[in-house]
Amino acid sequence: MAFPRAARRPAIVSRAQWRADETQRDAHAHYTGGVTAIFIHHTDTPNDYHCADVPLTLRNLYAGQTHDRNWGDLGYNFLVDRCGNIYEGRAGGVDRPVVGSHTQGFNRGTAGIAAIGTFGRGTTVPAPMEHAIAALAAWKLGLRGVDPRSKVRLTSTNDKSRYAKGTSAEFNAISGHRDGTETDCPGDALFARLPAIRDMAADLQGRSAGASSGIGVPVTLQSLHQGGK
Repeated sequence: MAFPRAARRPAIVSRAQWRADETQRDAHAHYTGGVTAIFIHHTDTPNDYHCADVPLTLRNLYAGQTHDRNWGDLGYNFLVDRCGNIYEGRAGGVDRPVVGSHTQGFNRGTAGIAAIGTFGRGTTVPAPMEHAIAALAAWKLGLRGVDPRSKVRLTSTNDKSRYAKGTSAEFNAISGHRDGTETDCPGDALFARLPAIRDMAADLQGRSAGASSGIGVPVTLQSLHQGGK
């Protein structure tokens, strides 16, 4: 089905380009019906990195989340660096609704985007990173015709989230990790920028300023692949 609010797909650095060792992950990806919400994270790693060194950072995150946390792969579907580069995270196809391990209870029907760095109170979120997150969210949500400023209803798949298993709750289409799970992620500074990111994403979808449809998208989530930060 074609949706009228599709946004242009941004450039995405592939797993092959950042040299992910594909022998270290689960052989098979898991999928859901479509992505109707985005959860924003930060990686809780240093901010003073050179963007040329990000592939090494990704390989380290990949090793930790695959082996130390037993998530079978990177938990995040995508990652974004301070220079605005977007990277493919979890394997399975960037244009497909891959189930990640990023937000306990709400991994199905959502995508996790991680900002590389730590964005606690008082930290400046780099403008290129902010714009890249908005562009990625606009494209990914646009595949299902979701307004980035709208509300969506999700149902928790386990008791490790803020909501008991089977509980339905309303979220912003672009939410922070802390909205679904007991955590400070994505940091106060990045969390405070989410309203602006929603507006930028809506603009990239060609929606008029301040004219959110307000239409919620009901999604019932059943456990298929659980995990999360």
